[in-house]
Amino acid sequence: MARAAFLSSGRDATPTDGAAGWFAPLETLDGVGPALARRLARVLGVARPCLRDLLFHLPREVRAVEPRGRLLPEDLGREVVVEVEILRHRAVRGRAPLRIEARTADGPLDLVFFRARRPLVARTYPPGRRLYVAGRLVRFRGRLEIHHPRPAAAEVAAGRRVVWPLAAEIGAGRFRGLVEAALARVPEPPEWHEPALVRRLALPGFRAALARLQRGDEPPDPDAPARRRLALDELFALQLALALVRRTRAEERAPALVGDGRLVRALLERLPHAPTRAQRRAFAEIRADLARPRPMMRLLQGDVGSGKTLVALLAMLVAVEAGHQAVLMAPTDVLARQHAATLARLLAPLGLEVGLLTGRDPAPVRRRTLAALAGGRLRLCVGTHALFQREVEIPRLALAVVDEQHRFGVAQRLALVAKGPGAHLLMLTATPIPRTRLLCWYGDIDVSRLDERPPGRAPVTTRVVSERRRDEVVAAVGRALARGERGYWICPAVAPAEAGDIAAAETRFAELRARFGEVVGMVHGALAPTARERALRAFAAGRLRLLVATTVVEVGVDVPEAAFMVVEQAQRFGLAQLHQLRGRVGRGTRPGICLLLHTPPLSATARRRLALLRTCDDGFRIAEEDLALRGPGEVLGVQQSGMPRLRFADLHHHRDLLAEAAAEARRAVTAGPLVPSRRLLLELFDHDGARDLLRAG
Repeated sequence: MARAAFLSSGRDATPTDGAAGWFAPLETLDGVGPALARRLARVLGVARPCLRDLLFHLPREVRAVEPRGRLLPEDLGREVVVEVEILRHRAVRGRAPLRIEARTADGPLDLVFFRARRPLVARTYPPGRRLYVAGRLVRFRGRLEIHHPRPAAAEVAAGRRVVWPLAAEIGAGRFRGLVEAALARVPEPPEWHEPALVRRLALPGFRAALARLQRGDEPPDPDAPARRRLALDELFALQLALALVRRTRAEERAPALVGDGRLVRALLERLPHAPTRAQRRAFAEIRADLARPRPMMRLLQGDVGSGKTLVALLAMLVAVEAGHQAVLMAPTDVLARQHAATLARLLAPLGLEVGLLTGRDPAPVRRRTLAALAGGRLRLCVGTHALFQREVEIPRLALAVVDEQHRFGVAQRLALVAKGPGAHLLMLTATPIPRTRLLCWYGDIDVSRLDERPPGRAPVTTRVVSERRRDEVVAAVGRALARGERGYWICPAVAPAEAGDIAAAETRFAELRARFGEVVGMVHGALAPTARERALRAFAAGRLRLLVATTVVEVGVDVPEAAFMVVEQAQRFGLAQLHQLRGRVGRGTRPGICLLLHTPPLSATARRRLALLRTCDDGFRIAEEDLALRGPGEVLGVQQSGMPRLRFADLHHHRDLLAEAAAEARRAVTAGPLVPSRRLLLELFDHDGARDLLRAG
């Protein structure tokens, strides 16, 4: 049972008044035993669900119900509601389906049940009874049938059918009964919003909103008043938790990092190009944060090729100048080694050693690195998840840099920061995050943006090509390989079995390898990590020159020699995801090309997405457009580890509510102790982990 324990300032947290009913286990409802509870847990996606989880499982849609007087030929294959009179049950032999002969106003109709519980069917459909039934109408051997019909009297009376996402675990009628029982058990909580806000937005109460949506009184539409009420509650709970934790962070202490500037100046003097204005601005913001005696938590957003690594390195040098240690954590072994090599090349003239710590290091090398970190002799280190393991000691850690931060879970980022008490945290992301999502996930987090590209980066040409020309594309790939070039071929699925009509990497790999030979390799998420890392290293070294892959290469792969990319069935990817994939090429001085293969005909939305990519390389604009076109759940292409999933709020439709929630949260934390109703709100939306979320980014 979730509890907002962090609000109790270390005391034992007890359930807030009014929470007990909402958090009661499902087994407290009549008729819910262990077996049904397990099925409900699978439906709700919660290991030990409570009444709140049941009521938060909203209907997928509400369908109008109009009983048919006559069944028409065009009704075949569709769901119908029709009044029938039960005539007789046919005798059943062995495992044959149970058939009930019935008739409608204009002819015979069979009701067919496979693997039916016959006593229940006999009680529900006795001969002579007239009732409404619903189901899909089919024709079999010349007779009209409905398979597994359901009684529909309640739907006809209400004029609608409420449809929940239930899979095959539980019937809709049974689920409806449990929802009604749960609604009878939970009280309307005291209002946690400012009364003036509720009146101005004309919103119902919290429990009343759930009841309206569960009963189908309002459609599950983002603009429905009940849905807007729940969206505001969800956004307010998140913003309130973030505001409370930010207030707590303001009281924490951190080492104030003020260096003499000698290392920073020495590095800048040796760079082939001066930093861009955006890089200088971002470094100035980070440097000012580091000089303060409270822990920095800043997100550095930089589009592909904008120079985030240089800014992070300058920040790490400030920590070294101040007599402390700094680490950079990357999500993959390949990327960590690339970062370590880049930093070592830049810092060798300055006399600084850069350590490397991964899970693949030989034991003697690992022992030396651990000893140097623990003794404080190694001031700079790059690593993977190995950096936050228990045996790693970094006593003077003052700055932790996390590259591609969304690839790490909250607990992992927190474990790294905990290596140095009060350590500053700088998070890097090449995934442009729309402003609304930043506010939703992080509240008023400090953000630096790199919106310029350093000189010397090659442009990437993007072309949209029909799948019908794939043979021409394969031939062009062959010519590029013959010239010694390297590139990627991206597929949306791994294997044909999972793919259906979706292009599969394993299939395409077999075809391209048969044509071009040993220079073709493959990586995807289903490969063992060691095999995946081996293929990526071979591609980086040039032993492989065509890498067939899924979106596993979307971030964290830096091969400057890669010059071309083919994305198959590009219409299946989101804008931001395609932009990230495209960023894998053109990372050196050689111009890149990205071919977006699509399967016609394209929808209007897909045409708009691909056309924007062809003409625009501004990742921030693309991210905002992606939010509008695809909705908040898919914008990044990958789920943000540790980021809260939104049940009710849609950031595209509810931007106004996010602004209201953020403003109300700011007022709430300055008004004094948190009132009980708002404590209950935080419990209902599971924000007991908000402290860790903010500390770990």
